Amino acid sequence: MSAIILHLLRHGEPETPGLLMGRTDGAPTARGIAACVEQTADLAIGAIVASDLARARRAAEAIGEHHRIVPSIDARWRELDFGDWDGSAPATIDPAALSRFWDDPDAHPPPRGERWSGLIARVAAGIAALDGPATLVVTHGGAMRAALAYLCGFAQPQLWAFDLSYGALLTLKVWPGPRPAAQIVGLWP
Repeated sequence: MSAIILHLLRHGEPETPGLLMGRTDGAPTARGIAACVEQTADLAIGAIVASDLARARRAAEAIGEHHRIVPSIDARWRELDFGDWDGSAPATIDPAALSRFWDDPDAHPPPRGERWSGLIARVAAGIAALDGPATLVVTHGGAMRAALAYLCGFAQPQLWAFDLSYGALLTLKVWPGPRPAAQIVGLWP
């Protein structure tokens, strides 16, 4: 089976950066949306998929206007659900609990939050639903890391080494199949 190109774009800067914004539907800034459009202006894509949260969806809509493609919305590309911590600044959370979460988000998820393995399963289902030779997915940092874990086999601690700032673009060459595999083609901040 031939490889497909998968572009993963982290949404632009939200109005309130620095929060644990999983399911919190924070609005993006105009500057953040413009940065996403600029980052993807020269991409050759046939489809755009976006998380249903405004900070990703609105960037996808602007990119879609530029490329004359109507984005499809897929909630599987949402950020990790931070449960009781969602929408909070990290400084307001018990440091020991937050440290345990960062060390092992599957064993120590946020209270009433999503496990890391749940995010990977969600993103894997989103990847399986992609159809086309070149797709752009406008998503979140956690979902991008989950895609890397699923497609490239990175262990969770290795994933924190990837700098996925707002508007970061990650391009993968993906070989679909029962157990897809991928090669990183590029990462642009």
